[in-house]
Amino acid sequence: MVQRSGPADPQSVLFLCSLNTIRSPMAAALLGHLRGRRIHVQSAGIREGSEVDGFAVTVMGELGLDIAAHQPQSLADLDDRSFELIVSLSPEAHHQALELTRTEAVAVEYWPIPDPTVIEGSRERRLDAYRAVRDALMERIRARFPAPLIPQH
Repeated sequence: MVQRSGPADPQSVLFLCSLNTIRSPMAAALLGHLRGRRIHVQSAGIREGSEVDGFAVTVMGELGLDIAAHQPQSLADLDDRSFELIVSLSPEAHHQALELTRTEAVAVEYWPIPDPTVIEGSRERRLDAYRAVRDALMERIRARFPAPLIPQH
């Protein structure tokens, strides 16, 4: 017998943010790590950022996840926009997600995750802000996408 530990997962998820350089690639890497190939995961930005943020690379590396090769992309860059769920991570991205899905049967969730780039100070203080974002994303992902099917003995 198999029991599901939570609600059914969508088959495809898009994490949408403003630039696709920090929050959305972090979220996509975390979900991909936790759920593997069970869910198709992508990330994009409203606008295309130039490169993934170095602090994001560092704090994800602390978990053994390498996002250094991530190439930021905008919504316009996506070949396939047929997602079952769009998770927006900034107010601007949420507004855009709602506009995009006005006539489509796509679920949209808003996870207000703060922008760590607004924190100033020492390198360690800034890294702590990025760690807080990473950890908040992990907490939201674990709550929204609970463990996969669990065999019952």
